[in-house]
Amino acid sequence: MVTIRRARPGDARGMALVHLACWRGTYAGILPDAYLAGISVSQEAAQYERAMMLRRGGHAGFVAVADGNEAAGSGVVGFATGGLARREGLAEGEIETLYLLEDFRERGIGRRLMRATASHLASLGAQSAFAWVLEGNPSRWFYERLGARLVAREGLNFGGTPVQQLAYAWDPIHTLLTATATTKLPR
Repeated sequence: MVTIRRARPGDARGMALVHLACWRGTYAGILPDAYLAGISVSQEAAQYERAMMLRRGGHAGFVAVADGNEAAGSGVVGFATGGLARREGLAEGEIETLYLLEDFRERGIGRRLMRATASHLASLGAQSAFAWVLEGNPSRWFYERLGARLVAREGLNFGGTPVQQLAYAWDPIHTLLTATATTKLPR
């Protein structure tokens, strides 16, 4: 069974392990191997823990916890984070991260994480939301299936490799809340 709940500082290491597994799996061949190898679990965990403690811009995280999945670190198999937009002009709220271990995809867990985050953003008063996605991410269709529209693109540089990131937006945020409404999920 997978439960979605608000992230706590003790979840930071599990979140970092999921982050690392997702980046290394998704971006192999897209981002430099040296860059991916250099991602530190302890640095990522410290960053997630710090964000949870400071809660700047209404920042919050939500974790998917699977019973008996200690290999992922405290049972965390996925997570999403968000808060008020860090950049003006794209939307009022921002879904900063969404990561889910491959073995837990296609089960409705990503939708549940998105719904928790979108509900949080709406509670902060955000009338719209967006998420950045690297263009080479094969899962970007997920955002499109949830009704997001491509609203911006920009270049980034990871370890000397230029890549494009795409901004997908839900305006109004109700579009995302409706797309992620609770449905009967597979067991």
